[in-house]
Amino acid sequence: MTVRRHRRRFALSVTAWWMLLALGLWLLGKALDQPASLAACAASAALLVAIGETGDRLPRRITHRSARRRRTTPSGH
Repeated sequence: MTVRRHRRRFALSVTAWWMLLALGLWLLGKALDQPASLAACAASAALLVAIGETGDRLPRRITHRSARRRRTTPSGH
């Protein structure tokens, strides 16, 4: 998969999750008779998606960096 294709797929995935989460929050507010505007739900969903993506990517990035360091370290040290 090319870098451009990977980025596009990632952007579409995050956008889809954001839209579904915003709609879910809005519907939940309506069902519980505590309505919030769709814009407020979209902002909350964006925050939740950002936190979720960061929590998902951070451990993988740390693992990747430590593995790369181990490969570049001379075997005698």
